[in-house]
Amino acid sequence: MGGLLGGLYGQFFLTSAEAGAGFINGVKQGFLYVGAAGALLGGGWCATLRFNPQTLRKLKRFYGIKRGYWSLILLAGAFSISLLGQFFVNNRALVVVHEGQTYFPALPFAASHTGVDFGMETDAEGQEYSYEVNYRELKAHFQSAGKGTVVMPLVPYSPEETRRIGEGTQHPSPPNFEARHFLGTDPIGQDIFARLFYGFRITLIFALMFTLVVYLIGVVIGCLMGYYGSWVDLLGQRAVEVWQNIPFLYMVIIAVAAISDLPFKLPAWFKILVLLIIMVLFSWTSMTYYMRTSILREKSRDYVAAAQMLGASTPRIIFNHLLPNTISTIVTFMPFTVATAIISITALDYLGFGLPSGTPSWGRMLQQGVANLHAPWIVLSAFTAMVMVLTLVTFIGEAVREAFDPKKFTTYE
Repeated sequence: MGGLLGGLYGQFFLTSAEAGAGFINGVKQGFLYVGAAGALLGGGWCATLRFNPQTLRKLKRFYGIKRGYWSLILLAGAFSISLLGQFFVNNRALVVVHEGQTYFPALPFAASHTGVDFGMETDAEGQEYSYEVNYRELKAHFQSAGKGTVVMPLVPYSPEETRRIGEGTQHPSPPNFEARHFLGTDPIGQDIFARLFYGFRITLIFALMFTLVVYLIGVVIGCLMGYYGSWVDLLGQRAVEVWQNIPFLYMVIIAVAAISDLPFKLPAWFKILVLLIIMVLFSWTSMTYYMRTSILREKSRDYVAAAQMLGASTPRIIFNHLLPNTISTIVTFMPFTVATAIISITALDYLGFGLPSGTPSWGRMLQQGVANLHAPWIVLSAFTAMVMVLTLVTFIGEAVREAFDPKKFTTYE
């Protein structure tokens, strides 16, 4: 919904130097910010829900496990910063002051400007400046001319652009703080920090969406199998067993090959969506077993029989009575599902079957680093970032598992 609304806004209301750039930028920004707003609203709605005393005790115990609690704070903080990444890592200026007018190019849905708009008739190579201005060049131009102001982000590079640092400079180049290449550049001159930063955002968004959809499918099917039992449970288990035997990697290879052989070019977001769907289709089965077992145990309780006697419908019994009492199963596996998604997408990227070419990804960075071991900053940057994120997720998972351990909290005697 965010991508659709953003694309329409960008098409009709954003002026851009390149044809179609407004629509593409609108889709990206709409998906990111409308999606983030939806997540915040969902989190706010969840915060208004009333938890039972047992759940409150478990949450209080989680707060007491400092390693997991602070890992959650650090990871959530880093993810929040990455969602505002264009204000920290971007080749668009934060503020431009020219001839008494102030521009904010880094803002979402901001219009793009050519060099001519800021008094630069030609670019550094003497060509007509009819495309979007390079704000680093604009800053140097203003400084030499003694007029105008340009404020750039901390890292003034985008993850997709390549840059020639100077004559005789070879890529990959080591970290250069003066040029603000804090982690150096890769073999084609792209900034490592920018690709690492946006790769983290894409990877975590992908992992969270993967977890959400996997849980949605697995929990619903597992609940139905456990609640109805009989032939529904029997057929469901056999279907799940058959589905688990389909080779996941082969299906990914086939899908990637099929998309690559199409006579027309598909947008990157569509390829990412196809990859997400394939991963979800072959990853939801394990959750059904956990939910089936939990529902089978809970449905024999007296409160379920009482709800049935009072005429409660099946959806009400499942979602209002059974699911709240199986929250331990759902929450305990969630961090480890996120970690699995991060490892899977990174591995697929490394093998060349993951995110579309050009998309910032840790797997491609590891691939580049292994192929260019004479430039150790590439592989070390990606490896260190991946280890840190997975360590934080693991600490969160261990804390959740300990806090929601049913051996410590007994509901029924």
